[in-house]
Amino acid sequence: MTFTNLGIIEPILRALTAEGYQTPTPIQEQAIPILLRGKDLLGCAQTGTGKTAAFAIPILQHLYMERQQNNHMRKIRALVVTPTRELALQIGESFTTYGKFTGIKNAVIYGGVKQGAQVTALEAGVDVLVATPGRLLDLMDQGYVSLDHIGWSVLDEADRMLDMGFIHDIRKIIARLPQKRQSLFFSATMPPEIVELSRKILGNPEKVSIQPEQTTAEKVKQSVYMVTKKRKPALLIHLLKQNPGMAVLVFTRTKHGADKVVRILKKSGIEAAAIHGNKSQGARQQALGNFKSGRSGVLVATDIAARGIDIEELPLVINFDIPNIPETYVHRIGRTARAGMEGEAISFCDAEEIPWLKDIQKLIRQTVPVVEEHPFMGDGEDATEEETPAFMEVQEGRSVTASRGRDSSGDSSWRRQSGNTRAARQAASPREQDSSHGREGRSPRMSEQHPPRNRGRFSPTRAPQTPAEPSRSGSRKGGHPGTNRHAPSSSTPSRPSSEPSRSSSGPRRSSTGSSRSSSATSRSSSGSSPSTPSGHRPAPSSTGGASKGRSASTSS
Repeated sequence: MTFTNLGIIEPILRALTAEGYQTPTPIQEQAIPILLRGKDLLGCAQTGTGKTAAFAIPILQHLYMERQQNNHMRKIRALVVTPTRELALQIGESFTTYGKFTGIKNAVIYGGVKQGAQVTALEAGVDVLVATPGRLLDLMDQGYVSLDHIGWSVLDEADRMLDMGFIHDIRKIIARLPQKRQSLFFSATMPPEIVELSRKILGNPEKVSIQPEQTTAEKVKQSVYMVTKKRKPALLIHLLKQNPGMAVLVFTRTKHGADKVVRILKKSGIEAAAIHGNKSQGARQQALGNFKSGRSGVLVATDIAARGIDIEELPLVINFDIPNIPETYVHRIGRTARAGMEGEAISFCDAEEIPWLKDIQKLIRQTVPVVEEHPFMGDGEDATEEETPAFMEVQEGRSVTASRGRDSSGDSSWRRQSGNTRAARQAASPREQDSSHGREGRSPRMSEQHPPRNRGRFSPTRAPQTPAEPSRSGSRKGGHPGTNRHAPSSSTPSRPSSEPSRSSSGPRRSSTGSSRSSSATSRSSSGSSPSTPSGHRPAPSSTGGASKGRSASTSS
């Protein structure tokens, strides 16, 4: 089954091809034909199944065909309501990606930021509005949003809406929608309240139920290093130099972060390349080709750009930043341990990222083992943002004392790190144990013109002079759209935010979102740089979707 077989129109097929998407996921294969026929849909599907593309593609196709017949003024024709800012941004990015050749314009609105830029974007006219409940009701009450022309409505993650107290807001929004519309309702679980809500929204819907694949995390040997943000580069260099020639995929949350890591590695004598949305398609293909052939030993990628990366034998993935969406972690480490083999995933976690680590461990139902001692524990005297090779050598030279504190008087570095490791160990139930086991995998094939990669196991050392401990490597294959989620493009970690509840039964809650986050509006455009093809589970989503420091952005 291909997207062509599903009856997708040429402009959307072209966008999917540009992203490297060829085959739909199960929920896309089942839901897209139903939605193209105009039927209501009740979908029971978890994150990571590709449901965003399952509803975004049909809506874009309907809107495109409508505009071909009647090029009217832009009015909000499709509404997607979702519980959190992060998910709203991901969905907006999906509409932009899949609709880049359709001319369909979308906007994303959410609370926790000033509304000025969002209002400006709405006044310019949009076809698709992605919103969190509280901000949507605010702007509706102020007269900036009208739902009178809605022809398609989507309620995503309904059970999470219920958990977060948005059920009253949702009822208010539904009451103001036109009766004549196509309705889509998605929920990972179906408690009685959600079933009752779905009956009020949907009229004789088709039902689709998709169970997620067994978590990749069970097949990957995982570990986490507690390390401050400033010392992450030094730790990365240390681990890479202990395993020269090994193919390593490094993930960062932002495009800027990916470029910065590459600069640091190159200045330290490690050949690396970055792949992200700001790179041209040719540059991304060249970077990936060099990585596969062995010319470049390290590939640094954002989540959205890593979609479609298919490397048969990738022994190691390093999360330079902890993703703020748990499912993203599973997709990242799924780049290794392919084809039934096993691999290694190492994560760097500073104190601000511990809440995200807890969320990850809750999702995968495992405690990720913490490396108790390593050369870059604590802040260290050399903690700085300098990016020179000399500085990195100083970092490694001081690594032994940094791991134990500065001197025998017991300065704070040891105690600080002890606190961090304790916090990490408490991130999951003490009864949960890491269930991953491994075996040594084959090393990647190499071109004869280039030296072979390290065929041994990955060996993270606890101190530079200590013999390396063996680890495992492995691989597997995959490819679909819509299964990865993005985090906002912000270099400062922040907890995933939720929209404040507007329930009439109580006072409104304050938003926990990052103050640096921005509203995002997107207009599909053929001039935008496409991201690379999806891996096993597509998902428009890296956090490359939101622009740092801006309240709104548009693309068409």
